[in-house]
Amino acid sequence: MEILIPILIIYVLSSIRIIYEYQRGVIFLLGKYTHTHTPGIKLVFWPIQTLKKVDIRVKAVDVPDQEAITKDNISARINAVIYYKVKDAAKSFIEVENFRYAVSQLAQTTMRNVVGEMDLDELLSQRDQASKKIKEIVDTLTDPWGIQVDNVELKDITLPEEMKRTMAKQAEAERERRAVVIKALGETEAAENLAKAAATLSASPGALHLRTLSTLNDLSSDQSNTVIFALPLEVLRAFERMGEKN
Repeated sequence: MEILIPILIIYVLSSIRIIYEYQRGVIFLLGKYTHTHTPGIKLVFWPIQTLKKVDIRVKAVDVPDQEAITKDNISARINAVIYYKVKDAAKSFIEVENFRYAVSQLAQTTMRNVVGEMDLDELLSQRDQASKKIKEIVDTLTDPWGIQVDNVELKDITLPEEMKRTMAKQAEAERERRAVVIKALGETEAAENLAKAAATLSASPGALHLRTLSTLNDLSSDQSNTVIFALPLEVLRAFERMGEKN
């Protein structure tokens, strides 16, 4: 009896397990799942009971570069990062052998499938939409494993050098087109303003002469200018009317 007591004390002390705040303890009794321990000091009576600790903190998994073909048959290399955490420790240990590896492989496959459903322009301009779609698919498929996907971010999209040069030429052509359109719009506006100015000047007798004198006054500040003065028709008509009166 005296020998059993120390052995019992040693057995109880060796059965003490500490579960940290960021962990959950999955308990198996003779190989069958019974319950999940919360953080704290727990007793696990080996070999009848077995404790498996599961980390429930958010995990960041770098999805390796993937070769994907877009909907318009353009090859691109894409990598991403996925943030997820364990919401059910028992399922993450029982339903899947290695949830870290499984989530990584599922994210790679889903990323290729989503990219294959989008055009290149759509993928480049709507990267957030692609990330959101990947997140929704992965989160739905990993829910039976007790995994919750918080976010998926596409880090980089690498295109072939030939495609980069083609896109650069396209962007240059687009800029030239915009420049021509803007120039044409400017000329149209200038012509409209000139037409309005001509109508205003023709409606007021002597306005054209005053405008001419104003222009000559501006030019007189620089002595190096040679001015060719065109005599307005209004002045000639004025002289003509004076001659008729005489």
